[in-house]
Parts: sequence; C-alpha cells; structure tokens
Amino acid sequence: MMNLIVKKFEQLTTLELYEILKLRVGVFVVEQNCPYQEIDDIDKHAYHVFFSENGVIQAYLRVIDAGIVNENVAIGRVIARKRRCGMGTRILEAGIETAKNIMGAAAIYIEAQVYAKTLYEKAGFKQISEEFLEDEIPHIRMILE
Repeated sequence: MMNLIVKKFEQLTTLELYEILKLRVGVFVVEQNCPYQEIDDIDKHAYHVFFSENGVIQAYLRVIDAGIVNENVAIGRVIARKRRCGMGTRILEAGIETAKNIMGAAAIYIEAQVYAKTLYEKAGFKQISEEFLEDEIPHIRMILE
C-alpha cells in the first residue's frame, strides 16, 4: 500500500529523514556524479512530500516557503525511485497541491534539470530563463502560475 505523506521538517521521524536523504544523495550526488552540499538548511523551510511503501520512499520532493530560494513558493529535489512509470508525475501533482492548498501559493517556482523539462511542462510549468549550469548540470528556471 502506497501512502502519501506531507510533513514539515520538524515533523519527520529520524527514519523518514534518513530515507529521504539516502534517496536524494544516491541519485543527485552518486548517480549523477555531482559532488555538492546535498544536505542544506532549505530542508528546515519546507514541506517534505513523499510516497512511502513498506517504509521505503518511492518518490519525493520538497515544497519550500516563499522567500527562501525565490519570492514564490518553490518545489525542489523532485525524485522517483523507479523512472518512467508515472511516479514523477504523481509526486509533482502532490507537491503542487501542497503548494496551493497548504501554503497558499499563487505561483510555484522550480529550477528544473533540462532533461526533465517535459515532465514540468505537462504539469503547466513554463520556462522563464535560458539554460544555465548548476553543479555542471544544465537547468532552466520555470514557473507555474
């Protein structure tokens, strides 16, 4: 049974936080061969949205308070354990709902890896910048209004 969980940083259990960080580091640092400070203080200013199945996180993102990375509420660290099976879309939808319904977001900002642009466009995001490199990975800024 897959459960959707939405929690502020201080509500996360130690085990949930461990599983979130293990998944994020496994993909964004190890798999993408990108040494950077994955664990940042932004986590403290976010809702952590994830699908969990038998204690294993299947998909995750964080929804960040307005004024932390952008003047708008932002979504970041979007990840699905299994790719190309719809989990990315499902977690993104849950993140957008969290941003709108819990945080009252009028607009949602994201810095997307270019390869995932289509995923965000399907959810209604529009590109608002040229490509730029973040930790040697091509990104674009996008907004959902």
